Amino acid sequence: MEYIYAALLLNKLGKEVTEEHITAVVKATGTNPDESQVKSLVASLKGVDIQKAISETAVMPAAGASAQGAAKPAEKKEEKKEEEAAEGLSALFG
Repeated sequence: MEYIYAALLLNKLGKEVTEEHITAVVKATGTNPDESQVKSLVASLKGVDIQKAISETAVMPAAGASAQGAAKPAEKKEEKKEEEAAEGLSALFG
């Protein structure tokens, strides 16, 4: 996780996300970086627009929450109808 944080920090500062830069950031925290993880991360991020990925990710949960919020009133209406139906049946069999 610290490698991802290092990449995000470098991106925020406008620095290039390279093996050397990530290694330097991780070393600055007092941790010995794992070279294979650094290489893997840099390879995974090659060609990725980090800022675009962040902005798209930030929008998705908000859209999902609004879709869930829209579904809740419909669910409440259905529950209310079921309760009314159950009350009507209980009156018949009292």
